[in-house]
Formats: sequence, C-alpha cells, structure tokens
Amino acid sequence: MDSGSHPATPGGGKTGPAGAASPSGPRPPVPELPAGEVFAVLGTSPRGLPGAQARARLEEYGANELPRAGRRPVWRQLAAQFTDLFAVVLVIASGITFLAYGLEEPRDAGTVQLAVAILGVVVLNAAIGFAQEYSAERTAQALEAMVPRACRVLRGGERLEVPARDVVPGDVVVLEAGDAVPADCRVVEAHGLAVNNAPLTGESNAVGRAADPVASGAPLEARNCVFMGTDVVAGAGRAVVFASGAATEFGRIYRLAAAAPRQKTPLQLQVASMARRVAGAALAIGALMFAVRLPTGESVVTLFVFALGVMVALVPEGLPATLSVSLSIGVRRMARRHALIKQLLAVEALGSTTVVCTDKTGTLTQAEMTVTRVWAGGVPHPVSGVGYEPSGEVADAAPVRELLRVAGLCCDARLVPPTGSREHWRVLGDTTEGALLVVAAKAGLDTGAEEAAAPRVTEFPFDSDRKLMTTVHRTGAGYQACVKGAPGELLARCADVEWDGRRGPLTETDRAAVRTASDELASQGLRVLAVARRALDGPRPPQEEAESGLTLLGLVGMLDPPRPEVTGAVAACRRAGIRVVMVTGDHPLTGEAVARRVGIVRRPDPVVVTGARLDAMDGEALDSLLAEPSELLLCRVSPEHKMRVVTAFQRRGEVVAVTGDGANDAPALKHADIGVAMGASGIDVAREAASMVLLDDSFASIATAVRLGRSVYQNIRKFLIYVFSSNIGELGPILVATFAGFPLVPLSAVQILAIDLGSDVMPALALGAEGPEADVMDRPPRSRRERLFSAGVVGRILFLGGIQALGVCAVFFWHIHSSGVPFDDFTEDHPVYREAVTLAQGGIVLSQFFVSLAVRTDRQSILKAGLLSNPALLAAGGFGVALMAAISYLPPLQTVFNTAPLDAADWAVLAGLGTLPLLADEARKGWLRRRAGRRKGDPR
Repeated sequence: MDSGSHPATPGGGKTGPAGAASPSGPRPPVPELPAGEVFAVLGTSPRGLPGAQARARLEEYGANELPRAGRRPVWRQLAAQFTDLFAVVLVIASGITFLAYGLEEPRDAGTVQLAVAILGVVVLNAAIGFAQEYSAERTAQALEAMVPRACRVLRGGERLEVPARDVVPGDVVVLEAGDAVPADCRVVEAHGLAVNNAPLTGESNAVGRAADPVASGAPLEARNCVFMGTDVVAGAGRAVVFASGAATEFGRIYRLAAAAPRQKTPLQLQVASMARRVAGAALAIGALMFAVRLPTGESVVTLFVFALGVMVALVPEGLPATLSVSLSIGVRRMARRHALIKQLLAVEALGSTTVVCTDKTGTLTQAEMTVTRVWAGGVPHPVSGVGYEPSGEVADAAPVRELLRVAGLCCDARLVPPTGSREHWRVLGDTTEGALLVVAAKAGLDTGAEEAAAPRVTEFPFDSDRKLMTTVHRTGAGYQACVKGAPGELLARCADVEWDGRRGPLTETDRAAVRTASDELASQGLRVLAVARRALDGPRPPQEEAESGLTLLGLVGMLDPPRPEVTGAVAACRRAGIRVVMVTGDHPLTGEAVARRVGIVRRPDPVVVTGARLDAMDGEALDSLLAEPSELLLCRVSPEHKMRVVTAFQRRGEVVAVTGDGANDAPALKHADIGVAMGASGIDVAREAASMVLLDDSFASIATAVRLGRSVYQNIRKFLIYVFSSNIGELGPILVATFAGFPLVPLSAVQILAIDLGSDVMPALALGAEGPEADVMDRPPRSRRERLFSAGVVGRILFLGGIQALGVCAVFFWHIHSSGVPFDDFTEDHPVYREAVTLAQGGIVLSQFFVSLAVRTDRQSILKAGLLSNPALLAAGGFGVALMAAISYLPPLQTVFNTAPLDAADWAVLAGLGTLPLLADEARKGWLRRRAGRRKGDPR
C-alpha cells in the first residue's frame, strides 16, 4: 500500500479532513491485523512518518483536537437582551409614543420625554444583563482544556516530543507509564502495557494491552488499541495512530453530546410564562382605561399616552436586569467556592433540582487507590490516611512488614512528591501499585532502600489470564520471587504460609480462612490482592517455577476512597429532599460499597441495575423502576444508558442534575437540566457539555450550589412581591381617579418610570444579594409545575400593594379635597395638582422603602434578621428618597416631572403612611409564626 494513502479507522473506514470518519470506502480491520501489517495499512513504517509526510497529513486531517463549541458574537449577545418580552413591549410602546408625538397638535414635549424615558429603561436593563452574562462567559472561556499537551513520537526513526495537537494518523507514538494517550492508536509493541480507560468507560481498573490481533468487536473492547484521553498506568509500548481529533472515540461521544438539545431551565420557563401573562394583563388594563376615559372628550392621542402610562405602571421593567444580577451574584459566590458557572440560569436550575445522577470515580471518590486493610494470620490490620501522601499508619505493623516489603518490590509505579507546579503527591504508573507503595511507607519501610538492597533482575508482567505479576530480585541470601495477584489464582499456587514470622504448610483450614477473609474484604467493595514469595536458585527461572510452590504472606484490601466532604454533601441533599442516584460504569459491588460509605445507600436492599438489565427494559418498565422510592444504583452503564435514564427522569417531571468527569458522562451532562463537570480531573468533552464546572472536583459544592440556587429563586420572588406591590400602589390611584371622575392622573407615565428606575431597580438588585435563609436546605424541592406567582406570592402582593394604594390615594385626594377646588377646574399647571402628584410620588417611594425591608424574610421578623444586615438595600432606599427629593426641589426636574416642593409636615405624613406596610407585614409574620408554633405544640 502506498505510504501516502489514507489511514484507516479501527473499523477500517478512512479518516477524512480533520480526522472525521468517511462513510465510504473499504474498511481494513486494523485490530484484526498482525502488528507487522498494521504499518502498511496505516501508511507508515516502524520508523514512523517522515517529517514532510507528517506535515502533509496535518494539513489533510487537521489538528488533533476536538472542535470547540461555537460562541455567539458579542453583537448577538447584546441584541439578545432586546428580545425579552418586556423589552419588546416597551420598545413598541416607545415607538408608538414617538408616533403619537408626531401626530398630536399642538405637540406636547412631555410625550417625547416619555418615549425617550421608556427607551432609556430598555437600554439600561439590557446593558446590565449583557454585562453580567458577558462577564460570566469570559470567565468560562478562561478554563483551559486538560487534554495532553505533548507526546513522544517517532519521525523518520528519530524520537521527538511534539505537541499533541500535531499528532496525525500514521504517527508511531511511544508510550510509557504515566503518559496520556494523545489519539486512538493500534498497539504494535507492548511490554507489560496497561491503561486506565476510566475517562471513557467509567471503570478505574488498569486494563492490559497487547500487540496481538483480536477478533472484530466493539472498538473499546479491542485489547490491542488505546484511546485518546486515557492514561498509561504500567509498562511501555509503541502504537500507531489510526484516528485523531473528532474521528476518535472521544469524537464519537462529543458528537453524541452535541446532538443532545440543551434543556430550558425551570426559571426560564416560568419567567417566559410570567412575562406573557403580565404583558397581556398590562395591555388589557391599558386598553380598558382607554375605553373608560374615551367618553370624556379628551383627544385620542392624550388618552393613548394615558393608557401607555397605565401599561408602563404594570410592566416590571427591572425584572430582566434583576434576574441577571441575582444569578450573577450566585455565580460569584460559587466562584469563591471553586465552582465555575458557564450559564447564569444554571445556578437557579441546580437550586430546583430534585434528582442528582452522579458518577462515582473522580466525583464521589478521589480517583486515588488507598489500602485500608492488610490481613495476615486471621488478623486484620486497619490502615489510616487517604490518598497518595504517605501519612498515616498501619495498626500493629510488625507482623505484616514483610508482606508489605514484598508487595512494594513487586511494583513498577513510582510515588512523586509535591513540586512547585503540583501541590499534591501523585503516582506515576498504576494506581494500585501506588497504593501498595504508600502503605509500605506507612508501615515504616523505605521502598527505595529495599529496592537497592534487593535489585530486580527479571520480571513476568501481569496479564489478565494469569492475574499475577512476578518480579525476581537478588538478595544477600540468593534470589527471591515476589508475587502479587488475584487471591484465588495466587492461593492455588501456594504451598506454605508465613504469618507473623512463623512458616508452615498451607492447610485446608488456612485456605478456607484466606478465602473467607478475601470474600469479606470484597463484600466491602475493596479490591483485594494476595501477596506471596519464594526462594529461587537462579536469576532467570522459568515462569512456572517462579510462580509455584509459593509462600503466602497475606492479603491487601484497597479502596478508591470517597472524598471526605462527600458524606456531608449527600446528607445535605437528602435533607433538602433531593434523590441521589449513582450512575457508573464500574462493578456493582464496588459501586454499592462506595454508595454506602458516602450515604447514598443506607438500607440493606438497594436496587442495583446493570446496563444489560436496562437494555432489557422497555420505557414503561424503566418508568416504573424510577418511580419506586428505593435507593437506586445504576452500574455498568454506557453513555446511551445515562441519556435514557436522564430522559426518563425528566419525563416524570423531575429536575435532573448530572455530575461527571469523563467523556462517557458528556451526553447526559448536556441533556440534563443542569450538567456539572469536574474541572481538575475532567476532560474537554465533559466540561464543554456541562453548565457548571467544579474547579476543585468537590461534590460538596453541589450542596452549596443547591443552597445558593434556592436562595436565588427566593430572591427573585422577593423582587416580584416588591415590584408588583409597588405597581399596585401606582395603578390604584390611577384607577380611583378614573372612576371618581377626576380629569387628570395622580401619576404621569414619566413619574412612574422615575419610580421604577429610582426606587424599583436599585432595591431589587439589593434584594438579589440577600443570602440564603437559615432553613432553606430543610425545605423540599419546589415542584417543576409550581409557578413564580403562587397563591402565597399573589396574596402577599395584594396585601402589601393594597396598603400602599390606599395610603397614596388617601394623601392625594386629601390634598385635592382640602384645597376646595372643583375637579373640573384642575389643570396640569395648577399648583395644588402639582403638590398632590408630588405627594403621590413621594408616598410610593417611601412606602417602597419600608416594603423592601418587609419582603426580606417570609416569616422571620425583620428585627431578628437585622435592619442593618443588608446595607446595599438601605443605600438603594436612600438613593430613591434622595432622587424623590431632587424631583421635588430642583427646578429643572420640577419642569420635567410637573412637581412642587414638599415641606417638613408633608414628609412626616408620607413617612407615617410608608411604615404601614412594614407594620402590617410584621403582624402577618407574627401570626404565621404563632400558628406554626401551635401546630408543633409550642405554647409560644
């Protein structure tokens, strides 16, 4: 085959530009070919590609990287702020107002001022929303991908280190323990080579690789192939790249994830519904007011501007900005807890979550094997400490020190201490062997000194058939074989036993004790290894001799330990009414053990379902399974299984969060209501698909995010109560004036906009900064069908808004009535009317300030919460009052707003009326607390 021909995929298909698989052409079965023929099929040689040909293929296939998700241009992001329904309604209103100004005779400058003011509101809110979302997205883009940056290849027979993105099909890659695999490759040379496929399969076990041909089958099952994103944990070898970039297995999963539609969050759905309802109500009431006043004989243009004022009074112009700022505050709070929110609405969506589907490896666990038990002579020896840092101890270590010395000698891995760029201990090589080195150090052994005293002279690498690894060492007394492996296989090769320094024949009673101990450790989800040794006559014995007639030393049980903070986080999720479901590709026994350790499983009979069982279920059976209130573990599942489970939960009305760190998690991460990826151990595919990235990989941040998300929703409701009660206070006097026959309006549209901007937006933003209430995590998740305008919210709006409206009507009509001037004699320039509208506007502003204090809590007294505990809210209220004073006293603003100066007595009356909503709401809260106390039997 010509060396310039197209290389083939594992199934044989050609790779096209940028590494994309071509649907046509012959399919040479690369995994089925002998190693010697692979070079010809892939258009290369054992010396690798010549440099010129590698550059040509890079041009042909493109960079070895996954395509990044497209980002919206800045202008599109800014334009999107004007597509909000409230913004559209106000822009249309402004346009109609400009048109009215052009049609009316004589033209009224107040009409064009109203049009400009409405546009100003829209632009201001759009600017706030854009600034928050743009800042959040730029932060997300700062998170760099964690794919391998460099690798070693043969180019023209020379070993070179090249950027991973420059690897092309046909490159011969040199692999050693600790390397990250840069692309999908066919192994052509292997020396004890083993890889960790956890990022693709979810299983953290080391899997042996070989150069021998294999029968056709699923690509990930081919033992002579290695794949992008996986790690070499043991041995060494060489492999030829057959797929790069999007043509890899990562690319397949990436395309699956990209095809999954992004779901709308509950808040998006509810805000959209609320916007339609409010806009419809505003238009209807405005039309009604137009119709009611039409018989009065006023001009159509004047009446239309009046109707627009009514509509503006009902539209919460500040909602989009307040929503963005509230969510942005949640983003910043999460960032301080090492969590990156890629989409603002993800904060609230996580707060409304009812189900968390979590991966195991790297999410609940530390992805670090740790020995927790050493067993010898019927005695278990607990081991303290977690991770690869050799801190901790082995209980009563003396009897098992020889066992751990032999286990440490039979390892290829190396412990690497912290360096300037890495803050933690890590393992170079197989994590299981790393755990053995750590436990040996905890027992007081210096593995470096032991290796120097007993240098290795030969070895028999681990393979999945023997399930053993043997190393031969030269000692002062001769030669010694050190063997570790699966308990069943190693026990069958043992003739003697040595426990606590005493050696004797291995009896059937001893064998039974070893099997019982092994089963007990395995039932706890521990990975169990047996360790043995034997004396040899020479340095290079036959393998059968080195691995027979062994002396058993004992057992070692190790676990990928849970993160210390996970148990508390799971408990917090339980208290919050959130169901936690483990969805993993790992073994059911291991998954159940980890689930019990972290508190996901507490009952004796959890429901454990494998991928094979899921395949046998139809949709109805799956729905029935998920509807059961059981503790559920899904093990040995594929990306398609995860997608199916998430979809089934959503079909039942659940709000689903999915956590994970591997490519196998990506489709479900994107399809979920909220996808949470790991930033440190996660890979590009997962991070790109997720809405939220945990930079410290801590599952505990999930519980924190739920708490903050619920707080965001509460704060949005506080804003709604605040702003709509204020709107009732604005609309009430207008309605009363209309039906009472008063010829003018108590509040003009420009005054209403000034109130909304000066006394609505700023306090609402401050309410968005309120922290979570104390009992927020003791409440059940709200239903996906629960509306923002629940009965309780509407009732409180009417309660507070009604009090405001009564107070404003009272002060306005009291001033009009006390003047003795007939209604028909009033004009817009009449001094009494200007004083009355100033009192009405001031009354709303002051009552809003006290209402903002009232809505900070649902039941707790504001005195207990602290009047001064939200200084931003006090400052915002002070700004509104100061703006009102300026409108009252500054001549230029008096002209624009048609106002008059207020005296001290006027301010005193307004302050007294303003406190009424706060006092009434405090009485309501007290009644609610007393009623709750009676229900609990509390005499208070």
